[in-house]
Amino acid sequence: MARRLAEEDVDGMLRILQTFLGTVPYCHDANSEGHYQQVLYIIFTLLSDYFADVEIHTPTGRVDVVMRTDTTLYLFELKLNKDARTAMEQIRRKDYASRFALCPLPVVKVGINFDSERHTISDWEIE
Repeated sequence: MARRLAEEDVDGMLRILQTFLGTVPYCHDANSEGHYQQVLYIIFTLLSDYFADVEIHTPTGRVDVVMRTDTTLYLFELKLNKDARTAMEQIRRKDYASRFALCPLPVVKVGINFDSERHTISDWEIE
């Protein structure tokens, strides 16, 4: 995952994450966005020297997960049992990127949907 992220291959990183999450044993309390938000926070924080944080306040809402690498700022909006399009629409509608207008890094928006039956990512959109 770290190598894919260093190559700015978010799609490849998410494919690896999807596979990895599909190997995690069933967890009884994995039926909330918050569960997956915490999982992503832990994984992203453990990746090399990247910075990650959750529930970052903006003028119009909260970004679920923000991750900063040396070259890019990623905004992740998570959904559970919906679709990635819905997550991406929220990022756009609430204009989360404007909160980071003073950041010198390019901003990449990522909408992710988790499937509570499969306990992994079902789909994603990257913009």
